[in-house]
Amino acid sequence: MKKITDNIFYCGVEHHDRRLFDQLVPLPCGTTYNSYLVKGSEKTALIDTVYPEKAEELINKLKEAGINKIDYIICNHGEQDHSGSLNEILELYPEAVVVTNAKCKEFIMEMLHVDESKFKVITDQETLSLGNITLQFLISPWVHWPDTMFTYVIEDKALFTTDFLGAHYPTSEKNIDKSGDKELTEAAKRYYAEIMMPFRSFCAKYVKKIRDLNVKYLLPSHGPYYSNPDFILDTYEEWTSDTPKNLVVIPYVSMYGSTELLVDYLKQSLEEKGVEVKLFDLVKSDVGELAMELVDAATIVVGTSMVLAGPHPSAINGAYLINALRPKAKYFSVVGSYGWGGNMENKLAEILGNLKVEKLNSVIVKGKPTNDDFIKVDELAEKIAEKHKSL
Repeated sequence: MKKITDNIFYCGVEHHDRRLFDQLVPLPCGTTYNSYLVKGSEKTALIDTVYPEKAEELINKLKEAGINKIDYIICNHGEQDHSGSLNEILELYPEAVVVTNAKCKEFIMEMLHVDESKFKVITDQETLSLGNITLQFLISPWVHWPDTMFTYVIEDKALFTTDFLGAHYPTSEKNIDKSGDKELTEAAKRYYAEIMMPFRSFCAKYVKKIRDLNVKYLLPSHGPYYSNPDFILDTYEEWTSDTPKNLVVIPYVSMYGSTELLVDYLKQSLEEKGVEVKLFDLVKSDVGELAMELVDAATIVVGTSMVLAGPHPSAINGAYLINALRPKAKYFSVVGSYGWGGNMENKLAEILGNLKVEKLNSVIVKGKPTNDDFIKVDELAEKIAEKHKSL
């Protein structure tokens, strides 16, 4: 185990070869499942467990450290990458009490069938003494489940934030005490985009809450922990702000090249007007990279071919994802090509119903685009550039 303070120790595990999370989220580098041991003068608490298939590694760490008794297992979040080895830990330490909030208790009982007698249910701001140190529980729902909470070690000013402020980023450097780590910033942004962005307002609220606590350590459930909290808090303040950047994101799919002609021309026209553009071929692209760019995008333009009188299924999947992630974009449009008819524009607008965007004119062409069609693309680019001047 790695010492963080005199009272807090890291006992998490790494999962370098995992490449997909929740059968959805790409993991370019793998991930970590962070578990922490908090040792007081009278009692010992384990903060979260680990993913089920990594239970043995956590148990071995506890045994090697000579941990003969755990009094409390704090469950900040019921999802199995946090609680999945809870039954194994309870078997090793049968006297341990599971401490969590009512909603998390409900989830753990449903998903892991832990007996109700094992639980101690706490409420917001409630404290638990370990002797010389005190745990305080801060109910913090919707980052990213309704059961999430933070645990605060008052004397050490250390805050365990469960998934919030995490990153799928296994690294030998567990403690981040400085700013400017480009790879970590990218991993944290990917994590925010894929998992936290739908709950942007809650994220902003909890960043302020953490600022007010003036913590010394931030200890999330994935990736490194921070002895320089400003590093991750500053980035979250930027990502959760209401102000997007001068950026257009264009996810697209093109069956026979006509939609791609429109998309490429739009990109060139926008760049000539000083607008940054990111293209994503929805058949080939990493959805995590698309999500990352959506964090800052002011405008989203979906490019699609028509299939059976509607948008291409890849465009529908992409639009569904964008709608679920709820980025802070201000404007939306569609460009595309069809063969014999259909309604791609309205169907995509329906799918994107969660977005609070102004819909700009779309450019929908029959067959291969003509010079007149490219003039319409230029007009769309001009409109977007003009809108972005007011950001």
